[in-house]
Amino acid sequence: MFSRLFGLYRGKPQNPVGDDGRMALADHFRELRARLLRAITVLVLAIIVALLFYDQIFDFVTSPYTDAKTQLNPNVESKLISSDIGGPLMIQLKLCTFVAIGATSPYWLWQIWAFILPGLNPRERKWSWVFICVASPLFLAGMALGFYILPKGLAVLIGFTQTGVENLVDVGRYVGFLTQMLLVFGVAFEIPLFVVMLNLVGVLPGRVLGRYRPWIVLGTFVFAAIATPSTDPFSMLFLAVPMLVLFGISEVITRAIDRTRARRAEAQGIPLDEASPL
Repeated sequence: MFSRLFGLYRGKPQNPVGDDGRMALADHFRELRARLLRAITVLVLAIIVALLFYDQIFDFVTSPYTDAKTQLNPNVESKLISSDIGGPLMIQLKLCTFVAIGATSPYWLWQIWAFILPGLNPRERKWSWVFICVASPLFLAGMALGFYILPKGLAVLIGFTQTGVENLVDVGRYVGFLTQMLLVFGVAFEIPLFVVMLNLVGVLPGRVLGRYRPWIVLGTFVFAAIATPSTDPFSMLFLAVPMLVLFGISEVITRAIDRTRARRAEAQGIPLDEASPL
């Protein structure tokens, strides 16, 4: 039994891949199960390590709130509280799990990628590598920006507390607010990348972005106002302005791709407005 489980963990299919690159459906499920077991095992180990360093993690996560308190009016009082008996335990587990997922993301993303990679053709592999190399830094940059502006947003929100009223911030709600803020900023930074990918597959020409640029600007500010958990204008501006810069860069890239595609089609004698065989 243990040898069978060990074989599944190692992910060796019973039937090898054929010369044409095909694999039996059962072998696909076996490989998927093995990769899931590896990713879950690494994630559990990372959670255990995070639990050992929970005090340092908690201090780092609550540092934006600590910085926000230094920016408050001296008459405004605020402090972190836990309003539930089992709250501290759940916060510890959720926070350590969140940190473990982020820390092990290169490994479990690679497991997903290694499972999908054999089914892609060479061109799809090339562009998918480009997407992975650009998407990760953009996502991390968005989260870093969200973490940087979080103290200012918290200071504005807590600053509305009336004099003589103590603002009690539940730790669980604070952690949820922080993770939502970071995820919103990280995902928002990926949107221009998807625009470029749509252009590469021929769905979104660069001239369309130029034609609808005013609506893109308006839509970006509306998205930033709705997506940011805080209601202060600073968070909205800090999210909208970098997104507009990235949209501008993506428009320049898409127009350059369109010009290259047009020159290549002209050199081959293919009319640009001719319908594809599909």
